[in-house]
Amino acid sequence: MRGVKAVLLDVLGTLVELETPAPALREEIERRTGIDVGEARAAEAFGVEIGYYLAHHTEGRDMPAVEELRDRCAEEIRRSLGLDQLDHATAREAMLAALRFRAFPDALPLLQLLKERGVRLVAASNWDASLPEVLERTGFTPYLDGAVSSAVVGAAKPDPPVFEAALELAGCEPADAFHVGDSLQGDVDGARAAGIRVALLDRHGVLPDPPEGVPKISSLDEVASVIWPA
Repeated sequence: MRGVKAVLLDVLGTLVELETPAPALREEIERRTGIDVGEARAAEAFGVEIGYYLAHHTEGRDMPAVEELRDRCAEEIRRSLGLDQLDHATAREAMLAALRFRAFPDALPLLQLLKERGVRLVAASNWDASLPEVLERTGFTPYLDGAVSSAVVGAAKPDPPVFEAALELAGCEPADAFHVGDSLQGDVDGARAAGIRVALLDRHGVLPDPPEGVPKISSLDEVASVIWPA
């Protein structure tokens, strides 16, 4: 394998996971309104919100736009629950409090190892402009040389702009980069189309096999051995 100068990393599902939001939403709404909406209704409402966000996340190209997008997402939750006692501001507060991201245990050790080996690291994810905030809260920022979100570049993976912007931040050519992500279409197809080698992360053993020549790994602990085989 030609020398790898930069590793590009997907974020959600690769570096961080979203804690199941329904229990937290139910808890936050009850704490603020005194009403228990139940697990099923909370899950349904958050499912509506997530669907809306995924369809519109590229509109969050800067933080003012992100705040406006959050307003619309909160309104989706409020409408789904249909509670007279739940006003927009309270729904927004509960929604944001229920969005809890945590780092996977294998993420930080990988970043530390790659940094020690002199590899440039860039997060490349389908996310809005708040991506740097999440990376800061999860402790990744000191190890990263940059972060690229689809909303900021104006296109989502697998389209080329996210990968092109990540390569520019990394200061290297596609042949000198390696990408790791958990989506066959967004990460594997996108990286290959951009001329970047890639590994598919399948943490739960549920994804179809990737194309021939693309390694499939179950943990970030395997990334170094894929890049630098013994």
